[in-house]
Amino acid sequence: MKEFDFLSSVGDNRKNDSPPVKLVGTGEPGGKAKGLLNAFDLVTELNKKGDFPSVTVEIPGFIVVQTGVFDLFMRMNNLYETAYSDEDDDRIAYKFQKADLPFEILKDLREMIININSPVAVRSSGLLEDAKYEPFAGIYATKMLPNNQTDPDERCRKLFEAVKLVYASTFFKAPKNYMKSTGYQIRDEKMAVIVQEVLGKKHGESFYPDISGVAKSFNFYPMGRSKPKDGVVSLAVGLGKTIVDGGVTWTYSPQDPEQSPPFGSVDDMLKNTQTRFWNIKLSEPEEFDPLCETEFMTESEISEADKDKSLSISASTLNESGRVSPGTGSDGPRIINFAPVLKLELLPLNDLVKEILNLCSRKFDTPVEIEFALTCEGEGYDVSARFGFLQVRPMVVSDADITVTDNEYDDENNLISSEFVLGNGSFSDIKDIIYVKPDTFEARNTQKIALEIAKYNEKLTIEKRKFLLIGFGRWGSSDSWLGIPVNWGQISNVHTIVEAGLPNMNVELSQGSHFFHNMTSFGVNYFSVPAYYEKMISWDILKDQKVSSESENVIHISLNKPMLVKIDGKTGRGYIKL
Repeated sequence: MKEFDFLSSVGDNRKNDSPPVKLVGTGEPGGKAKGLLNAFDLVTELNKKGDFPSVTVEIPGFIVVQTGVFDLFMRMNNLYETAYSDEDDDRIAYKFQKADLPFEILKDLREMIININSPVAVRSSGLLEDAKYEPFAGIYATKMLPNNQTDPDERCRKLFEAVKLVYASTFFKAPKNYMKSTGYQIRDEKMAVIVQEVLGKKHGESFYPDISGVAKSFNFYPMGRSKPKDGVVSLAVGLGKTIVDGGVTWTYSPQDPEQSPPFGSVDDMLKNTQTRFWNIKLSEPEEFDPLCETEFMTESEISEADKDKSLSISASTLNESGRVSPGTGSDGPRIINFAPVLKLELLPLNDLVKEILNLCSRKFDTPVEIEFALTCEGEGYDVSARFGFLQVRPMVVSDADITVTDNEYDDENNLISSEFVLGNGSFSDIKDIIYVKPDTFEARNTQKIALEIAKYNEKLTIEKRKFLLIGFGRWGSSDSWLGIPVNWGQISNVHTIVEAGLPNMNVELSQGSHFFHNMTSFGVNYFSVPAYYEKMISWDILKDQKVSSESENVIHISLNKPMLVKIDGKTGRGYIKL
């Protein structure tokens, strides 16, 4: 076992500048842990420069149970037959919970959990996670634990349950389906586990950071004055689950932080900015459920955070005159637009994020994505903060030179033409189309639609046929009323995705989500056709095609000859022609 000064944070004066980590067992620490270890020198350098005196940057302390422990756990409990079977996720998870962790790691886990008096996150760190081309982002389980039980044995039991859930999630259906779209087999993956302190504050019976964020040094979907190389940041109140699950966030360009998303009115802002936030429950859960990732989590109304007085750096207030003023100094409806830090600059959050993106991009020699959390102390202009650096992963950016001419773009025979496209290239090898029936689509059916699409994806994956997927709202959203809540494993063989807007479902793409990261890393093309856009989808062209098969909500078409998908990554313009 290799030990470091675990409980000290990067922002403190630690012995020998060692990372705040303990490595337990043999083998490898996995992708996420390697990313954090690689980022340690950058964080140390940033603090030593002293350019941000009001913010302490740190990597919250963590322990890594390395892949050798996973191998031993699998062998000693004879779990490989169960793991490689087609059993349901719950059944696999149950058998893993009944198994015993290797005795030699129990002391290290116990020592760690009883010496921390705050919640912890138990996270996957597979060998394949955060690789550049097969990132597996959000595929495996993460479990938050309040870690506040008075009985140390009970705290240990909860930690052991969480570690075994992460192990089991290696073999759930979503990772298995996802693996089929890569060059790997499920046997290639080995799982390390990170147990990490959660950055945040206690508010009564809940615990959460003031702000969570995901930032990218390259913006696949620039809007307004923004350019792709300007990058993009997504912010949310509370835990980062809101962002990575594709929830409602505040998204902006770090080069132009005062530029707001294109809301049509104040009422539009009230309806379409964050209204709920995720937090860790410090009270006993209503139901014992070690197989549930959110057993100790809850999604609360944003008014609860206002009662906790934790919106001072994230909210603006709509006053009686109809004016939106940064901060929470007066009564009125709150709008989560992060104006206190982005416009008033109560904290240098945006400058800090830009600096970290620059440092990481240079170190990894590629555009990067980072995850972070921030919690503050003080009020008004006398405020300081802890900035927790949680993850860094590389991004894939194509540099092929593709041009979409005006004549190509305006061709009335195109199935789709859009100026809101990500990807880059010209493709003419796809014959299959899966699309959601437009005439009968209802938001209440989106969960059922996701399952129907998954069956088509499984069939076409076996037949090694990529496909075009067309649907409504935000793909991969955790909120089934905002779009179709597919996980990546359910559409893992897709080639190009189309998101069509409807008057009652016209949401922005969530660039901070794990779904989005997997999509861009695999080079999946993405077309957005917003509601009321001048160039709508030519549904008549689709209806003229012969239907291969259909379910209640979904139609499958197999063309006689390949369609053409062409995208100019420089302009974000593209078209699809059958």
